Amino acid sequence: MVVMMCDMEIAYIIASILQTIAVSLGVGSSTVAVAQFFVAIADGKIEEAERRVMGVVYILLRVAMGLILLATLAQSVILYNVVGLRYINPFTVGIWAVTAVLFINAILMTLRMMPSKFGPGIQAGSWYTLGVTLALVPLGLTAFTYQQFFFAFAGMVVLAVAIVNGIMNYQKKIR
Repeated sequence: MVVMMCDMEIAYIIASILQTIAVSLGVGSSTVAVAQFFVAIADGKIEEAERRVMGVVYILLRVAMGLILLATLAQSVILYNVVGLRYINPFTVGIWAVTAVLFINAILMTLRMMPSKFGPGIQAGSWYTLGVTLALVPLGLTAFTYQQFFFAFAGMVVLAVAIVNGIMNYQKKIR
């Protein structure tokens, strides 16, 4: 039993480290992607060279998303086996909700079903929400309610959409 618990602890630590690396890669790549998007559309058109560089960043974002899914799933399985239904709480539901929004929005943007007025801001706000939420873990600040989490998440997304649209509108005015 001690050996099994030790193996689970090691697996959980590895999953946590992988999740942290993936979120860091995702937050950074998302920031770069939005900045590249602004630069690319500044002249009113996205050139082929700009599109290729942006494509590399989008690949990094997909890698980050895949790693987050794997790491969070591994953590979930381990924690559920250890604590049972206590695993389901505002923190874990929030992490899964933000992850779902990241995936759904990315798919909708790829299929060009999500307008550029909302998609990049939703993605940026979601990445930053995920980063901030996981940064609360070592501080022991994860005992929030569902309402607190979802209001904060919505606020982050609204702020990100407003910033992205504000910059896009500013760029249109100076063209």
